[in-house]
Formats: sequence, structure tokens, C-alpha cells
Amino acid sequence: MNRNIVHIDLDTFFVSCERLMNRELIGKPVLVGGTSGRGVVAACSYEARQYGVHSAMPMQMARRLCPEAIVVKGNSSIYSKFSDEITDIIKEEAPLYEKSSIDEFYIDVSGMDKFYGCYKWAQELRQRIIDQTHLPISFGLSTNKTVSKVATGEIKPNNFQQIEYGHEKEFLAPLPVKKIPMVGDQTYKMLLSMGIRYVKTIQEMPIELMDKVMGKNGIVLWKKAQGIDNSLVEPYHERKSISSSLTFEKDTIDVQALKNLLLAMAEKLAFYLRNGNKLTSCVTVTVRYSDFDTRTRQKRIPYTSLDHTLIQTTMELFDQLYTRRVLVRLVGVRFSHLVGGSYQMKLFEDDTKLINLYQRMDKIRNRFGQNAVQRASTMGTRGIGQMSNPFNGQPPVIPAHRRM
Repeated sequence: MNRNIVHIDLDTFFVSCERLMNRELIGKPVLVGGTSGRGVVAACSYEARQYGVHSAMPMQMARRLCPEAIVVKGNSSIYSKFSDEITDIIKEEAPLYEKSSIDEFYIDVSGMDKFYGCYKWAQELRQRIIDQTHLPISFGLSTNKTVSKVATGEIKPNNFQQIEYGHEKEFLAPLPVKKIPMVGDQTYKMLLSMGIRYVKTIQEMPIELMDKVMGKNGIVLWKKAQGIDNSLVEPYHERKSISSSLTFEKDTIDVQALKNLLLAMAEKLAFYLRNGNKLTSCVTVTVRYSDFDTRTRQKRIPYTSLDHTLIQTTMELFDQLYTRRVLVRLVGVRFSHLVGGSYQMKLFEDDTKLINLYQRMDKIRNRFGQNAVQRASTMGTRGIGQMSNPFNGQPPVIPAHRRM
């Protein structure tokens, strides 16, 4: 039985949400993102794209390219509410779906064509979402996730198409190789250096050559170029890591302030771990200097979710990293190698009173808010975002007002 996979994409999602709340933005070039000097474009309207603006571009550059653009500071909480509304509709209608990001979904409708045409069903779902949310939406339907995603990208905005079984390869052949989802900037540069600009070139290459040049990724890329992708629609995403980072409005050399910020990040991430019954065994700290020199160091530790262990490790890594007397642009902490489970006390090492204190603090935070209990040294820290439940199986929400 051939699979039928629908890929749904909410067109210029952040911009569309803002236009629902402010009708005066309709038809005008709009930039959503950070509004400070270091702001980044999180989304831009099609009117702004005509000037060469694209997402992830520095806001200052975008403003120079499109001086008449209207800049709106992103609001992730509002966009999440719209996304949740659409998720509820899909959850009610779809047999199996995967939410791959705040504005993208995959739906497996395999077998439905025997009773009700898959293409017709997808069109009716799209229309229901438009009727209830008034947001523009595009979709592609094919036999796998890769071709469906590419099909969506080719038919946007606010449109839909189906790539019939057996036509996947000819559909992909004339497209630029960068259209394949796994091809990022570095991979694209490598392919260009090999004289590969279009998907058809990869289709005509022997798989052994791709394996020799790019290893396993080369084999995966070759298969995707042929229109082959057996990856499943996964309804639940198990997070492998949890992180927090902050780009400063102004570069700083205040070491104590940097340490207080890292302490606050580690403390908040540890709270999320305990709330989600997770443990970590790897701590990573990142420091980016004002000249964009980025240093990262990590350390493996016994599985834990306790503040004092994670904070101590974070501070040790920062002391090892911060070796230059140069202004700092960004700091961040990441806990990875996560496993499920609660922390088991070490009889001769752990302080029972301290562990009981963490439990009481967590209880207060869950009842009165995450900032209800703070260490005195972290009370002045600002800019650390909050997550409601990072282990709910949904993809992480990317801040809509982030900085570079």
C-alpha cells in the first residue's frame, strides 16, 4: 500500500497572526522580530521579500533593504495560542499527525483513499482551518514527508498541490538542490563546489560516490533526491536536550553579572528537569565574544537534576571558557543526554534537607509562578525566557523577538 503524507505550512505565520490583530498591516511590507539594534527577522511578509528580506536576517539590514517596512516586535505567546488552536483542529480530524514546528504539521492519511479521497480530505481540512482561524495555509500531498514538504514550498502562498505516486522523481529533478530540506548552507556550498546545482544532477550520480564524498548523509541525500523517504510521521517528540541562552543588548565584561545569569539559567533548567521527571548527564556552556568568536565546553556528570550539582558544573565550565579579556555578546547553558526518572539520593553524599528544600521550592513555583522563588544573586537578571512544559512532546517554540 502506498503511503499518503500531507505537509501543512501556515504561510508567513507570525505576520499573518499580526495582521489578524491589526488589519492595517494587510498588503504592506511587515517585519516581525527583535526591534533592538541586534534584532533578527523572525518572519517577513511576501511584500517585504520582494526587497530581498528573509527570515534570520539582521533587522538593521532588513530595514535598509526595505525602509518602508513596518516592524512589529514578535510575541511568541500569541503565536503559540493560534498554533494550539490549529493543532486542536488537526487533532480532531487527523488519524495520525506530527507537529514539527509551531507552524508546520505532517499528517499520515495512508489508507484513507479507500474510503474518502486523501486529496479531497486534505482540502476540506485546510478550508476548515481557514474558516475557523482566518489564517492562510498551504499543503502538499505525496507519498512521503520530503516530497510533500517541497511540494508545499513550491505552491505557496495559500495554495495546495498533490504529487502523484510515481512522479516524485520528475517533480524534484528541475528544482535547485537547496530545496531538499536537509541541505543547509554548508552542505549547499559543498555541493556547489562539486558542480551540483539541481536535484537532477544528484539523481544521475551513483550512490557510491555520494557515500564516498559525504558518508551516511550523502546516502540519505541521494535517496531524498530520488523521492525516497521512509521516515515516519511521529506524533510525539522526545526531547534530547534543554537549553537557555541570551544575547545581550550591549556587550559586557561584567564577570559577576555573567555568572549570575548562568546561575539563573542553570537553576531554571534544573527546575524544568525535575518537573518533567528528567535527569541530565551532560552540561554544556557557550560563550560568544563581541568578535563572534564562539567557545563551547561540555562535561559529563552522573545523572542528576539537582541545582547545586548543575550550577557548580556550569560555573566550572564558564571559568574554563572565559579566558579572553574581551566583551561578551552571548552566554548559554545546555543540558543534554536526558533520561526519564527521578533523582536517587546518594546516602553518604546528599543533604536530605537540601533536597527537601528543592521540592518545596518547586511546589511554590508551580503554584505561584516560576519566578516566585529566586536566589538573591539572580533577582536582577532579565531576559531569560520561560517554558510552560518543555517535555510535552511538542517542538520547542522559537522566540519571535530573538537577537543575534
